[in-house]
Amino acid sequence: MYIERALREAFLRGSDYFPAMLLVGPRQVGKTTFLRHLSSSERKYVTLDNMLDRDFAKRDPAGFLERYGAPVLIDEIQYAPELLPYLKIAIDQARHDHAEKARNMFWLTGSQQFQMMKGVSESLAGRIGILEMLGLSQREMSSSATVPFLPDNEFLAGPRPMTTPELFERIFLGSFPGMVQGGSEQRELFYSSYVQTYLERDIRDLGSVGDLDRFFRFLRSVAARTAQLLNYAELSRDADISIATAKSWLSILEASNLVFLLEPYANNLTSRLVKSPKLYLLDTGLAAFLTQWPTAAVLETGAMSGAFFETWCLAEILKSYYNSGKTRPGLFFYRDKDMKEIDLLIEQNGRLYPVELKKTATPRRDDSRHFQVLRRFKKEIGMGAVVCMYPEVYPCGVDCRFIPAPLL
Repeated sequence: MYIERALREAFLRGSDYFPAMLLVGPRQVGKTTFLRHLSSSERKYVTLDNMLDRDFAKRDPAGFLERYGAPVLIDEIQYAPELLPYLKIAIDQARHDHAEKARNMFWLTGSQQFQMMKGVSESLAGRIGILEMLGLSQREMSSSATVPFLPDNEFLAGPRPMTTPELFERIFLGSFPGMVQGGSEQRELFYSSYVQTYLERDIRDLGSVGDLDRFFRFLRSVAARTAQLLNYAELSRDADISIATAKSWLSILEASNLVFLLEPYANNLTSRLVKSPKLYLLDTGLAAFLTQWPTAAVLETGAMSGAFFETWCLAEILKSYYNSGKTRPGLFFYRDKDMKEIDLLIEQNGRLYPVELKKTATPRRDDSRHFQVLRRFKKEIGMGAVVCMYPEVYPCGVDCRFIPAPLL
């Protein structure tokens, strides 16, 4: 059963404006299924996973585009960057012949951006719209409307509140469509195959990674440190690699959309802020598999339950922005050297919205005590939120609300 993706409207708006659209995201999040579902009958489809077509595209890009002319969906474009200059030529020719026809020509997907984005920016600047897709969001699974998260949004509750064990079942399974629809019986097979495919295809293709065993240990170390401050020394020690290699490998995970680095918020008013970003492995199911939690119940009561809850909430909020077409959301965190911390700061229209992410069903007003430190930035402070497992949206002061995590 196809689950309608919230990115639909943003993608179609972009396609009506740009001659080419590129959809990027990790493997298996549903990029191809989504675009084929949107495609009209006249749009051709070709995947560069097919070795014959990949060789054709690399060897004779002009001939490839002559065979698969616009409108066309080209899957896994990163395997043939040689096509990009020829896409530019085709777009410019269409603009010269008939400007109205130079829209909605090329739909492209890419599973990892590490080698691809330089060629896109050089060849197709001003001609291509780029959107990001992650796994299924909670709102997509419940068929709810998606808007960028802000604490003063309207949050509509379902027929009954989701319990903490139920939420941790979602966290444990993760958000890949194949996992959501396949169920827990196939979890081990799905994630072991996913990791093997990622290592053997995406990572081996990057000549900079010579030791896949060490890279796997590095990936597991990243999963074990989700929702923590980034520490390259610890990551390099775990994988027995240099700090320079750890930095290079983390950039690969970030470019593959598996990892998100949440930057600290700062301006010129203070120098007492922690400057390291926070590290998140965005799919909690993959993170749970890599860190070998056996069941959702054990994860819920384990030492990393708070980190997994925070990661899931951050990923849901990030998806709400990506699914609305906002690829550069103003998301940060706050931590100073006095150990005052705010899990998430959202900066929108010159206003700061503070958010705490707490795995508790009994939140307290005191959970928002550090929000007042934001006054030092001399910016307008919007509604704050404590995202938690309280069963309903409830005020916890004049300018703060308890918001149930399942409503994100």
